[in-house]
Amino acid sequence: MNFLAHLYLSGNSDNVRFGNLIGDSIKGKNYLKFPEDISRGILLHRRIDAFTDSNKIVKECKPLFVEKYHKYSGVVVDIVFDHFLAINWSKYSNHDLHAFSRHAYAILVKNYSLIPSRIKFFMAFMIVNNWLESYKKIEFIRKVFNRMPYRTSLPNEPDFVINTIENNYQYLNEQFDKFFIEIKKYVSTEFNIVFDYNEFKK
Repeated sequence: MNFLAHLYLSGNSDNVRFGNLIGDSIKGKNYLKFPEDISRGILLHRRIDAFTDSNKIVKECKPLFVEKYHKYSGVVVDIVFDHFLAINWSKYSNHDLHAFSRHAYAILVKNYSLIPSRIKFFMAFMIVNNWLESYKKIEFIRKVFNRMPYRTSLPNEPDFVINTIENNYQYLNEQFDKFFIEIKKYVSTEFNIVFDYNEFKK
């Protein structure tokens, strides 16, 4: 999953949310250097990624993107699924995406000194450009895939991604919905995550 889903699947703890957000950049046992709840978020991030990579529904979506993205087709599905989480947000939360996003950015600002130096600029860029809410827009998804070749090994094929999404929109939406039910159940059971976002105000 990508940023928005990782945040949602963290439950109500701000420290777990922060750990989940920076989880990709913390390798090996370095999670032990962080406070307990942040460490828990980092480990949760890893478990979410492992569950996603092995999930049957995700595997069924990957062939749509494999022609151009090959071994990176799973990365594409992660980002595409954040789009469907954003547009279906009201199904999963009683509070609007704007409030959730602003709270997430505040967590990053509060914990700025704990963000690994190599991703501080990236996290700041995410806040300034309001990535979490922008996942709703197809044109933003195009921009994401247009930028990724400059900081990753992914191919530069944003038009292919967008055309594939648009040509398979209902199918991908349905697949995401089925997958999200499964992963919510998984993190709820394995990590005792409670999906109750009553602390947010519209």
